[in-house]
Parts: sequence; C-alpha cells; structure tokens
Amino acid sequence: MNHRSTNLTRSDAQQRKELLEVAHYDFTIDLTHDSHTFPSHTTVTFTTKKPGSTFIDLIAREIHQATLDGKDITPTEYDSHQGLTLADLEPGQHTLTIHALCEYSRTGQGLHRFVDPADDETYFYTQFETADAKRVFACFDQPDLKATYDIHVIAPQDYHIITNARQRVEKHEQADKALFHSRIDYPLSTYLVALCAGHYHSVQDTWTGTLTHHQQTPADQPHKLSIDLGLYCRKSLAQHLDAEVIFQETKQGFDFYHANFGIAYPFDKYDQLFVPEFNAGAMENAGAVTFRDEYVFADKVTRYRYERRCETILHEMAHMWFGDLVTMSWWDDLWLNESFATWGSVIAQAENTQYDTAWVTFANTEKSWAYKQDQLPSTHPISTDARDIETVEQNFDGITYAKGASVLKQLQAYVGRDAFFAGVRQHFATHAFGNATFDDLLNALEQASGRDLSDWAQQWLKTTGINTLAPVFDTDNGTYTSFAITQSGAYPGAGELRTHRTAVGLYSLIDDHLVRTQRIEVDITGERVEIPELVGSAVADVMLVNDDDLAYCFMHLDENSLHTIIEHMDKFVNPMPRTLCWSAAWQMTRNAQMKARDFIRLVANHAQKETEISVLELLLGQAHTALELYADPQWAQEQGRAYFAAALVEGLRNAQPGSDEQLAFIQHLAKAHLNDDAVTIFRDILAGSSALAGISIDNSLRWWALTALIAHGCYSPEQAEQEIAALRAADNTSAGHVAALRAAAAINTTENKQTVFAQLTAIPNPLSNLELRHTIEGFAFSGSTPYLEQFNEQFFELATSIWHNLQPDVALSIVSGIYPRWDISSAGIARAQAFLAADIPGGLHRVIAEAKDDQERALRNQLFDAEPKH
Repeated sequence: MNHRSTNLTRSDAQQRKELLEVAHYDFTIDLTHDSHTFPSHTTVTFTTKKPGSTFIDLIAREIHQATLDGKDITPTEYDSHQGLTLADLEPGQHTLTIHALCEYSRTGQGLHRFVDPADDETYFYTQFETADAKRVFACFDQPDLKATYDIHVIAPQDYHIITNARQRVEKHEQADKALFHSRIDYPLSTYLVALCAGHYHSVQDTWTGTLTHHQQTPADQPHKLSIDLGLYCRKSLAQHLDAEVIFQETKQGFDFYHANFGIAYPFDKYDQLFVPEFNAGAMENAGAVTFRDEYVFADKVTRYRYERRCETILHEMAHMWFGDLVTMSWWDDLWLNESFATWGSVIAQAENTQYDTAWVTFANTEKSWAYKQDQLPSTHPISTDARDIETVEQNFDGITYAKGASVLKQLQAYVGRDAFFAGVRQHFATHAFGNATFDDLLNALEQASGRDLSDWAQQWLKTTGINTLAPVFDTDNGTYTSFAITQSGAYPGAGELRTHRTAVGLYSLIDDHLVRTQRIEVDITGERVEIPELVGSAVADVMLVNDDDLAYCFMHLDENSLHTIIEHMDKFVNPMPRTLCWSAAWQMTRNAQMKARDFIRLVANHAQKETEISVLELLLGQAHTALELYADPQWAQEQGRAYFAAALVEGLRNAQPGSDEQLAFIQHLAKAHLNDDAVTIFRDILAGSSALAGISIDNSLRWWALTALIAHGCYSPEQAEQEIAALRAADNTSAGHVAALRAAAAINTTENKQTVFAQLTAIPNPLSNLELRHTIEGFAFSGSTPYLEQFNEQFFELATSIWHNLQPDVALSIVSGIYPRWDISSAGIARAQAFLAADIPGGLHRVIAEAKDDQERALRNQLFDAEPKH
C-alpha cells in the first residue's frame, strides 16, 4: 500500500473513514521499564464496512508481536512512516493486538518524561495533538474515528495517575508497583486522550451550578449539576500554586458557559495539570487539561501574565464543548476549533471575571499577531488546505487563532449576540459526541439569525489579506459637510472587498480628556459607504473608523487624528480607543508610513501613562523591535539605543513602587542595550539590593539582571561562567537550569557563539524543547549581532539537514530560532532567495519565506527611517 502514517494525508484519512468504524481501544503501558522506553500493549476493536485494506498508526522502536483476528501479522521489517498494514479485510468486526516498545520524548510530543532538578522527581505527561497518540499506543490517529478506551498503567504505587477518566487501582505482583485502570466510556478522538503520572501535588474542589435551558437545549439535559475539580503541579512548585485563584476563574468559566452554551459539561471530572517542558500554552484533553507549568508563577509577574493565564484556562474550557464534545471531521477546520475557543475565552473573561478589559488585550495582542501573520507570504485563508499533517502543523498560527477569532467576533456583531449564541447551542445539541464541519455551524447560525451567510463565509474564510478602512470627509465652519468610509482591496491577496460590521467613533478633547461624542454602527459593503448621520456633526479631534474594534481591518488615521494622538495619546478616558490608536501607529510603522524613531518617541512620551498593563508590555516590545529592526542602524547606534534605554530607566524610576508597571519597565530594560544607569541598576540587583523602592529581587529578576550584564560585556567569559555557576547554585530549580542556559548563550564572543551554534544544530539534538527555547533566546540576545554574522552562510548549509533529521517541533524551533534575521542586507535576502529556489520540503520553505519577508520589511523600514523629513 502507498500511504503515509506519520504524515497522514487527508485522502488516506478519508479512505480509512469510508472503510471502518472504531469501537474501542484497550491499551497498557509500563512506566517502570527503564528511563528511555516503555512497553505498550494495544488491543483495538473495529468494524470494516466493506472489503479492503488499510493501516494502523504506531511510532515505536520495535513491534514484538501483532495479531489480527488471532493471525500473526508481526512485520519482519517495520516502518513507522508507513504504519502497520492491515491487508484484505473482510466486512465485519475485527480485533487487532499489538505489543510494542515505545520511546519517551524530550520534545513535548507523545509521552514526555522529565526529571525535576530541584528534587529528582520524575514526571510524565502526554501531548497528542496533532497526531502523536501513535507514539504511545497503536491507533487510527485521525479526529473522525472516535472510540471508547480502557487505559491501564503500571507505575509506582504512590504515583498519581491522571487520565480523562477516574482511576481504579489494583495491586501489582511486585509490591512497589500498582496497576491503574481508567475507562473513557464516551466517544473521543485519539488526539484528546491524556495520561499524566508522577508524584504530582494535587488540590481538589467542586463547582456546583445550574445549566440555563434555552430553546435549543435538549430535554435530557440537567438543570443543576456539580463538577469535581482537580489541580496538579510538580511538588517543587506546590508552594507557588495559587489554587484559590485558579479555581475561582475555573468556576467563573463554568458559570459563563453553562449560562450560554445550553449543554452541560459533558465529561466525568475536570482536572487541570501544570506540566514541565510543555511546548504550547495548554492542551484541551477532555477532562484532563494540560498547561505549561510556567503558569505556576514562582516569581513576581505582572497582572498581564495572570490575565493571559486566565484566558488560557477559559480557552481550554471552551474546547470541552467546541472541539471535544463536537470535534472537527478533519484538520481543515482546525481554525474553527481554535478561533472559537479564543473568542469564547475572551468574551467569558470580559463578562464574568475581573479582566473586564479583555477585549482591549485582544485588540492589542491577538489582532497584532493576526495582522503580522496576514502580511507574510505564507498567509492563507482562515479555512485553508490541510492536505496532510505537516501542513496542519504549520497552520497553528496567527491566522488560525487570532484572525479567525477576530472574524468570529465580527460575525457575532453582524448577526447579533442572541442569534450567534443560539446557533452555537444548536450546533452543540445536534452534533454532541460526534464530528462536524464549519458548514454545519454555518447552517445553525443561518437558521438562528435568518441571514444567508454563504457570501460572508466566502469573503472572510476563503480569502487572504487585510482591508484598510479610511474616512473621507469635507468640513466647513467646524462641522462635517460630507462623510464616507472607503475600503481598499484586501492585501496581500486578490484585492477583495468584504462586508465589515464596524463603528465610527468621534472623540473630542474636552477638559484635557479625549471623550467620545458620537458613535455610528454601520455595515461596509463596498468601496465607499456614505455616513449621512455624521453630516453636521462637529469635527472631531480623533476619528476612529473601527471604533470598539468590531472589524478585522487596518484603520487609517486622518492627519488631524494622527496629530492629536501624537500629542495627547494618554488623554483617552477609555482604554479601547487608545489601544486602537496604538495599534494603528504600530501598523503604520511596520508598513513604512511612520518612521521607526517617531514610533519609539511616541512610546517614550506616553507609555508611562498607559493604564493597561497588557498594552504597556506589548508597546515596550514593539518599540524594541522598531529600534533593532526598523530604525536606521546609524541612528540606532548613535542615538536610538541610548534614548530608548533612558526612556526605560525613566519609566522604571517614575513607576509606582512595587507596581506591575515598574516590573514591566525593568524586564524590558534587561533585554535592551544598557546605558550606565541600567548597568548600575542591575549590578545592585545582583548584589541583593536596589535603590528602587518596591523592586522584588527574586530569582527571575536576578537571572535577567545577570543575562543583561553578560550581554553588555560587563564580565569576561570566565567571570560570566563563574557568576552563572554561583546563581545556579543558589537556584536549583528547573527554571534556574534553563535561565542559566540562556545566560551562558548570551556571552558575546565569537568563540562562545560558535559553541552555542554547534549545540543548537547538533543531530541528534540533546536539548529538550524548553532548553532549546532558552538557549536560542540567549544566542540572539541584545548586542549579539556582530558575533552572529559568522553564521550568515552556514545556516543555509545546515537548514535542510536539520529539517530532515529532527522531529518536526524541534526542527521548527531551531530553524526559525537561528535564522539570520540579524542580516538585514541585500546579500542576506539574496541568500534566502537562492535557498528557496532549491528543492526543499514545503514546511521548511514556509519558515524561510516568512523570515526572508521579515528581512525585506526591515530593510525597507530602515531606508524609510533614514530618509530626511520634508
């Protein structure tokens, strides 16, 4: 058979779906075998609907035995890329048993094994999305072949074993072991199965509440219900687990979703596990959600980090309905899974938690991500081709999450909130425990709203690029005599015009405050739409044609509005219009319509008065990017870096002692080019004291201070190594371990960068996913550019080998992390272009094309920034 198991194609998945139905998996794994491998024994019961051949997926070191309906089919040669062939199947029920030896992961895929340096405790967790369940048990690893499961785990008897279902424990023949059993008795896709094991610290609670019954709610749904809640983390993090806060936000999420979704939480219990070395933010395993354990804050962080954690908690909870209860048929609808969960989490945050400005954060963070992604050469329609798993894994991006969520927010505004929720409820009720497509959801929304949404879907889901909305008006004697909004064609793309639900807001400077004086909501359906309601209105100081951020678009600022925000950005009473103006200024900077140095000055002049910590953190990062990538290098060297460092120091000193703003300024200062004041500040912190009132000198801040001083050249390489060793001895945590790797990689010498480059490009690569992430960060830390230019050509010599020989997530991290983005030159762009002209894998082509586009943008912006003002 000609099929690909590890890179399953949509065509092969469809053929398997047409041939068979899967009833049940019964698998056993042994966590006591050794530190590298584990035995995996799987029995699969399935039915074929017609004669044919197929294959089952399994990535294992070796298969010891395989039997199909009692017949030995153990392969003499086994290729995990092809899977195990099941030939000449007759219609009817079949039983397949496979005994294999599988390997633990250090990359966050499959079954990940981690030893905590703080106490030598061993922890395990699984991560199966997109298609890595096959690394643990033999399965038909695609979302539309749901099944039930019996899971058996041999482990030390005092372990916590957490799966999607409750545990039953039996004694093992060896006294120090136990056999843990759990049964998933509802249909579930393989990628949503979970297993975690180890001496996890646990805290328990219960949510008790009511399900609001709507017209779409099935009659068998309960009115009152309770859900058992569990929190888990490593023992070494137990003292930092703020269980009360997490439980509160979890309960607020269940309150909101049960008030609006019309279907009760469908699983047995709700565990949330904070696990080490996790690749993503979290994973929506049914009833056993896994999170990166950096969300257990061992050191002081800003409110923004708590807000993002809350968003992640509610995002994964939304998936329990949209993704787990109703699952996509194939990965074409990955966007819908992630976009819906993102939209759901933000509306739940804004309406039912302390983070009532969550839509402001969304406008500033998610939208920024979406706009950036949508301008890359790799941009794709929201609903895009997912011909195989490799393509799917490339699409966990700003289009799939952020643009999709932005479009859903606009769709809610377009059809109305009540109709939108009614359609969603009908979708859940109709397809519970099954698979569905976007067309299914669209039909439900059409029925609920009475609108034909087919044209809307074509406009927004099958096209690429961003439209710009701009005001066009005439004035006389301080009033508008005409007013219209124009829409430019989507770019990049085919120049489509789209339907936008938007609002026009007029703001005036009154008593030294920018307040909204008028708002008109309107549908933009063509190249120009007249707004007669604004004729006769007083001319505004600031005019926003995407007020309240209803639409997904670039918002053009007229000359008067731009002048006002440059002078009075901090005067907005409401944070949303201010955020929209910040966003517009940043997009103008990225698109060479505002000089990078002017954006940096705008941030320096107004950041200290920004009330939203999420906005402040992003602004400081954007200003740093503008300085290092978009500003004229000569200006940056002679003036810009010193100016920005001084602005950060000023913001740090003027911030309220102990405030989030103070912490944000000092964290961003650590990543900047230091001035003398900054060096003094960080030396004092390492010495254990600070002249800055309110500064919390914890391990995280010590590592940032040390890394900043190392990168600035305050120590010789030998002294830097001694300082790292001393701080590492004082901080034996896993966070300290990876922070030490980052600090060591930040030593700015030619020889050290060569050593680090060799570590990062080694095949096989000995670094875990988290070790890679921190080492790459240190490799390209501030001040590193002169020492990285030696790799301008070498990167391209190694990239293809890295891509072919390492696991996908690892290869992606390395290639994207060490791409020579520092080489902003025509020669650097030409090297990338020559590489892209060769025969290289599609995923690698995308990474390089995106990075080259960043170089081209940076070069354009640097030339623009250097132009004299007229």
